[in-house]
Amino acid sequence: MTGPAYRFGIEEEFFLADAATRGTPGPGVRGFHAAAKALLPAAERELLQSQIEIATPPATTPEEARSGLSTLRRGLAEIGRAHGVLVFGAGTHPGAAWDAQRPTDGARYDGILDAVRMIGRRTLVSGMHVHVEVARPDDRVDLMNRLLPFLPALLALSVSSPFWEGRDTGLSGYRLSVFGEMPRTGLPDLFSSTAEFERYVAVMQAAGAIEDASFLWWHLRPSIRYPTLELRIADSCTRVEDAVAIAGLYRCLVRAAERRPDLNAALDGVARAVIRENLWRAQRDGVRAALIDPGAGRAVPFGEAIEGLLALVAEDAAALGCEGALDEARRIAREGTSADRQRAAYAAARESGGEDVAGIAAVVDALARETEGRAA
Repeated sequence: MTGPAYRFGIEEEFFLADAATRGTPGPGVRGFHAAAKALLPAAERELLQSQIEIATPPATTPEEARSGLSTLRRGLAEIGRAHGVLVFGAGTHPGAAWDAQRPTDGARYDGILDAVRMIGRRTLVSGMHVHVEVARPDDRVDLMNRLLPFLPALLALSVSSPFWEGRDTGLSGYRLSVFGEMPRTGLPDLFSSTAEFERYVAVMQAAGAIEDASFLWWHLRPSIRYPTLELRIADSCTRVEDAVAIAGLYRCLVRAAERRPDLNAALDGVARAVIRENLWRAQRDGVRAALIDPGAGRAVPFGEAIEGLLALVAEDAAALGCEGALDEARRIAREGTSADRQRAAYAAARESGGEDVAGIAAVVDALARETEGRAA
């Protein structure tokens, strides 16, 4: 008798840029969206016209997920070339101005913008969401609590948002700062039970604050559409290998938490506060961060932290066939993230005599190549 498959799906949000200016796409974006809808059923519109989202069907192996994402990414890139549009994965658009964006028409998007106002127009950010099917959906609130300490490491591996409106922010993951302006984002509270979580949702719905639990935009949440726990902390990954690695590692962590009910079973306010600090460190420094280990009472280099995490889930990776994801996580920790490569592309363009705008253009071009899977 086999155990749970821990099926998983990946949703990726991408930016669209004008192929000539590398900024906000022009009129060609309408034709792009029409073609994407006709040719790629798995592609969906996002809050802003300068974004698009893709999603894989449920997968049981990393190879399935990688193949699905690669096919969708190549398809979007081909459609983009036909309409003068570049498609790329990053947590923020390196050069576009938020106030130049046009919202997408639609009742849900209209409702969000009406509720959050200018903040919604400023959310020029893209993330990756990973759904993992759990063995016992009624336990998802408990799992959500106990998986919170692992979020900083998953964020650090994904950071891809060092630039904002043509400026280097000094952070590796500026996306969280922008998205954090939205209500009901960030770390969820520590709910003592599923019943307590459901009571919170009921109160919010009765008060008219939310239509349903999909308006809780936390870093981690139970899905209302699927029997999954949805990871939302990650920046949109530029390389498909990074996306599959982070999804695979998260999948292993879900299995480990189900396998070990004692894992992080006694989280309290202090633990949550330390998680918040570690999120900040990951956001600022990516895989160069030193994360606080409450048990050791000290901050440890990310390389040490990730090795401890990988050792924790080694049994789960073997059971799920995700050993390659763990190796890829080590590679990211060793070689750096999309944020590191973006800064390198910007510096190389500037050293060649380019102005700031040329540096940002070089970053966008590099992001589009990596997203499609083309060599530099």
